[in-house]
Amino acid sequence: MRTLLISIALTGLLAAGLPPAALAQANRPADLQPIPEPPPPPAPLDGSDVSTEPQVTIIQRGDDKVEEYRVNGKLYMVKVTPPHGKPYYLMDENGSGAMTRYDDMDSGLRVPKWVIFTFD
Repeated sequence: MRTLLISIALTGLLAAGLPPAALAQANRPADLQPIPEPPPPPAPLDGSDVSTEPQVTIIQRGDDKVEEYRVNGKLYMVKVTPPHGKPYYLMDENGSGAMTRYDDMDSGLRVPKWVIFTFD
């Protein structure tokens, strides 16, 4: 008898939880409109066709696979994958053309870097 009372009480609690969900569906406005598409990304300020995606060129040099990463035609990173061992990276950190070698891209320190303005 006690088991029957508990199951009736649980059924009542579950049934009490269902009407608010059904009421929430019933209270929806009838004139809902779909969300409009997001606007396209803004054009560059100087009017040039600047791509935000890097251009990747993959070159096979001997046994090494070399991936060159460029933005706006400027080389900023090279990933070298030897046939044996881990890949290493050559990074141009300040745009001077001098590459610094990194054996691992995870330095633990993540400093945000943005190009504010460039002089041509």
